[in-house]
Amino acid sequence: MYKDYFAFSEQPFSIVPDARYLYMSGRHREALAHLLYGVEADGGFVLLTGDIGTGKTTVCRCLLENLPANCDVAFIYNPKLTVEELLATICEEFGIKSHFVEGGTKHLIDAINAFLLEQHARQRKALLIIDEAQNLSVHVLEQLRLLTNLETNQRKLLQIILLGQPELEDMLASNALRQLAQRIVARYHLGPLSRQEVTAYVSHRLTVAGSGRKLFSPYSLWRIYQLSKGVPRVINLLCDRALLGAYVQGKNYVNGRTVNKAAGEVLGRKNRRISLRRIFAWSVAGAAALGGTAVLAIAYYHQVNQSAFVAGTVPPKIAAVSATTIDVVPTVDETLKWPEGLAKSESQSQSMTVLFGLWKLNYRVNGGQPLCLQAAKQGLSCLSGRGKLEDLRSLDLPAILQLSDSQGEVFHAALTALDEKTAMVVIGDGMLKEISLPVLTRRWQGAYTVLWRAPPNYDKPLRIGAKGEPVAWLRRQLAKVNGSNAKVSDRTSFDEGLYGQVKEFQMAEGLPSTGIAGPLTLVHLASRNDMNAPKLVTPKSGGERMSTTKPD
Repeated sequence: MYKDYFAFSEQPFSIVPDARYLYMSGRHREALAHLLYGVEADGGFVLLTGDIGTGKTTVCRCLLENLPANCDVAFIYNPKLTVEELLATICEEFGIKSHFVEGGTKHLIDAINAFLLEQHARQRKALLIIDEAQNLSVHVLEQLRLLTNLETNQRKLLQIILLGQPELEDMLASNALRQLAQRIVARYHLGPLSRQEVTAYVSHRLTVAGSGRKLFSPYSLWRIYQLSKGVPRVINLLCDRALLGAYVQGKNYVNGRTVNKAAGEVLGRKNRRISLRRIFAWSVAGAAALGGTAVLAIAYYHQVNQSAFVAGTVPPKIAAVSATTIDVVPTVDETLKWPEGLAKSESQSQSMTVLFGLWKLNYRVNGGQPLCLQAAKQGLSCLSGRGKLEDLRSLDLPAILQLSDSQGEVFHAALTALDEKTAMVVIGDGMLKEISLPVLTRRWQGAYTVLWRAPPNYDKPLRIGAKGEPVAWLRRQLAKVNGSNAKVSDRTSFDEGLYGQVKEFQMAEGLPSTGIAGPLTLVHLASRNDMNAPKLVTPKSGGERMSTTKPD
């Protein structure tokens, strides 16, 4: 419907695995290189795994376009077959004549062997590719191994590429398939795209479809990354529906609000952000500790009206007042001044009160205990570090920032929301301000503190050889990110497989890919999966007047 409207030559975000649209990220290049190496190595099996929608089939289509001319290919898309059905399908795909295959399994195997010997005599290669290979039974996999027994002194006569989801790795690690696993000459796991790669991916597909325009705002691309978790197929679904939404609205580009609406239709209600009212209620519960009748009313915006940014107007913001209601006021602070009459020495405890309130916890200003100790007693951990705004976006957690005023005096503020142009900070005794990002960047030197929900009994970085509850937690969190279920067996041991998963997650998050799950890696995991945690990068909208009803 929107193809002519945006002047596309074809639909840019179809989920059909078209090799022309393959965006060659570093991971996809490595995956293709592994497949090509396996084909050229004259070996037995090549394994390519990846989560649903990460692009395994598309990479394989690209491989088909780069195969040597003397290679004949059989491609099996539906491997839920018996041994005899699989052998018959191989014969059909290779074009082996039917009169060779009558008479059951033995005749099918004999026909395939005769075909492979004939191919070898003609100096041609035979390549079998099986998609969705995690659906193969152990008996079928063992029969495939037996097919690769036919070989010369130089090479095997049949090469097999298995494409599958991560559980295929677990299957091949079983004792029953150890002989097949030993014949794998190349293997690669295809992970999700990073945030930067998502932006490049969208731009690439738009270009291939004939559009040289930037049809997605920076904030909408960030939301697409968050919602899709870097999975190309989900990116395609979101972008396709968002372009349709922009067309229906008569807009010439996609903004964050349109992406959020698209996500509600494509991903369903359970994937939407925590509601404005829920977060507001949390903050009221914790902020009551400020004392007296003053109530700190902090709320995130629910949706971004980016057309206001384009038009040069200022979007409304939610203010904090010492009353039982809050009102929308249209101001943006460009000074970031500390309020007169308030002591800067109190700024840290005031910011901690706000941060605890967002987590539905009480911070005791006069308790005499530091932030981390109070957090630990209430089931949370704290992480302090240095970084940039992009690092905070990636963490997606409210934070305490160390700022300085125009005279260079240091004070603390609570960062509660962040979008593509402005941030929301609470300064002093409950003063909520909207700050442009250039102003915030000038006043902030990079120091921050966040709260997060750590694994049970976590006390040191997790690495190969570690065991116990923290490792089990790590497995579960990675399984959630990957869209699969954590295996019960060996779930408390940090092995090579888990090491690889940690490295892939670190690469996807833009973290140093050490394979060691330290605090920063675990905070990223917790933030991705903890739907009860307050969020930082939240769409916003104005116009609501809300009561300060406390949570049950």
